[in-house]
Amino acid sequence: MPTTTVLCLGPAGAGPSFFRGWVAPDADIRVEPVSVPGRERRFGEPAQETVAGLLGVLVPEVLPVADAADRVVVLGHCYGAIVAYELCQALAAARPGLPLALVASGSTRPGVPRGGRITGLPDDEFVEGVERIAGYTYPALGRLELREVLLPPMRADVAMQESYEVDRAAPLLDIPVLSVRGADDTIVDAAKAAQWREITTGPFELAELEGGHMYLVEGWPGLLALVAETVRAWDHAGKSAP
Repeated sequence: MPTTTVLCLGPAGAGPSFFRGWVAPDADIRVEPVSVPGRERRFGEPAQETVAGLLGVLVPEVLPVADAADRVVVLGHCYGAIVAYELCQALAAARPGLPLALVASGSTRPGVPRGGRITGLPDDEFVEGVERIAGYTYPALGRLELREVLLPPMRADVAMQESYEVDRAAPLLDIPVLSVRGADDTIVDAAKAAQWREITTGPFELAELEGGHMYLVEGWPGLLALVAETVRAWDHAGKSAP
């Protein structure tokens, strides 16, 4: 049975430890958090503030993983979903025919602006802004001694998201796309989540799981089960990439 490697990209400021403990329900699903410069083991590397700069770092690292996989699913949450979309564009261009799919979680589609810029605000206001747009209180940000470590990569990610402009000339993806939101998400409603249908000519699914915008903090088992179920359905229908 083919093995699916799920490349995971977290919300703003998150590193690979955001996905610590994630174990897929099926043995043929392998979770692979993507390590991003500026945090955790890559703390000494400069955080990237543009999607192009980040892709320049990530694509050469991810390609060998993709080449070794039977199938690749790129999963991103919130800000991470935009990076996941761009990473899928890069992988599809570099490896035509790669069995590839995208899972966009808790995010509006590329090119849909989100209001309320917070780049450049003083620390306290920035933290309040992050928690407002995330619909979630980050416990670590309440500890002043940790802010010096946590805020620079988070600021870089927010700046990246707020300056991001989708390439209107980029081709539509031709891969399966699954858009997921928390049923109680007050930031990304069902209509916004459904707009991901517009970025692919491949099959599209929209799903809701219990919880709010950050549903996956506790609800990741349901998300991985949904990914496994959806991949099987795509395979059964003969719709996933060859």
